[in-house]
Amino acid sequence: MRSTTNKDFFQRVYNWLSQVPAGHVVTYGQIAAALGHPRGARLVGWAMRVCPDDVPWHRVINAQGALSTRPLPGGFHLQRALLEDEGIQFESDGRIDLRIYRWSER
Repeated sequence: MRSTTNKDFFQRVYNWLSQVPAGHVVTYGQIAAALGHPRGARLVGWAMRVCPDDVPWHRVINAQGALSTRPLPGGFHLQRALLEDEGIQFESDGRIDLRIYRWSER
């Protein structure tokens, strides 16, 4: 994708993610598929690296229900704290049960 196209796609990611309610999570692949790019999880990840502060970036996790490493200092711990503040519980292995917390557009 060209950079202009990436910019447009990134904005679509942010718009879609802004609809995810507190107490729920989505996966990178889930966002990509919802936006018509079922193999675009990595591109969603790139969008999340430059995500605006007003978008709930912390609600995006990987397909295994785990948190991904964040480029900002303490990002992993911050993400976990924000999710726990929203009532999301982590399993003993540090994962989130997607059967319980995954948000789906209805």
